[in-house]
Amino acid sequence: MKQTTQKSVGRPDVYARITDIVIAELEKGVRPWVQPWGAAHLGTHVSRPLRFNGEPYSGINVLLLWSEAANRGFGSSTWMTFRQALELGGNVRKGETGSMVVYANRIKKTETDGNGEDVERDIPFLKAYTVFNLEQIDGLPEGYGSNPGAARRGPVERLQHADAFFRETGAVIRHGGDKAFYAPGPDIIQMPTIEVFRDVESYYATLAHEQIHWAGAAHRLNRDLSRYAKDRSERAREELIAELGAVFLAADLGIVPEMEPRSDHASYLASWLAVLKNDKRFIVQAAAQAQRSVAYLHDLQPEPQRDAA
Repeated sequence: MKQTTQKSVGRPDVYARITDIVIAELEKGVRPWVQPWGAAHLGTHVSRPLRFNGEPYSGINVLLLWSEAANRGFGSSTWMTFRQALELGGNVRKGETGSMVVYANRIKKTETDGNGEDVERDIPFLKAYTVFNLEQIDGLPEGYGSNPGAARRGPVERLQHADAFFRETGAVIRHGGDKAFYAPGPDIIQMPTIEVFRDVESYYATLAHEQIHWAGAAHRLNRDLSRYAKDRSERAREELIAELGAVFLAADLGIVPEMEPRSDHASYLASWLAVLKNDKRFIVQAAAQAQRSVAYLHDLQPEPQRDAA
């Protein structure tokens, strides 16, 4: 058994490895953050990837493990390290290769400034380590990692739990027309009516996308949206954050849309590729911003509903 050790990898190497994975998918015309929604091996259930203890992964690790699951045909959403498998009484099968996830943290470093004064700075870093999917591991306790509640809801006109979630955010949502957008000036979300979407789940996924924009407003999370309308690169960056946040939130709410590309997405592919090739850190930063927006929306929910989401 070849075991990959959990060692620290230099920050640029980790960012570059993550970005290269995403770029390879985009160059094939695939958005890796939505690919798993339609992957046949996942059936009709999509959730965030889960750690060995059932805790969901977040940020860039969601993208990395969704992409791995789709490309390698894994149906399980549970992942664990070599050591965790051993501690649970299991073992990774001979010849299996692991998948990369990362741990983000900060270290404090004291530097001398231009005046000769010692200044303490927080230095961010990423540590890469290896995990294995549940389907690569034998000998785990019977029933471990099963998800009896994974069946998809039957067809309904509206998803009441999703309506309740978005209502509790307090966002002003207006319906009409054929475009979905967030307007920062009047601070409103404009949506087509639910009837014009290919399915109700796609309506909520689109609404989630616009809510991520809404959460980034200056008086909320204060993402800089000032150059959105004038700068193609800045617009592509914000749209990538909203894309990632929408699929994170859809997974949290148990929504399984078809994720048909919006008409404006094709034009963003080239912009996303340009941004990622020029800035190896941005995909990690975008995932973190998306995660922060999703957490903000969850924090607006009543306590019992937030626990259930």
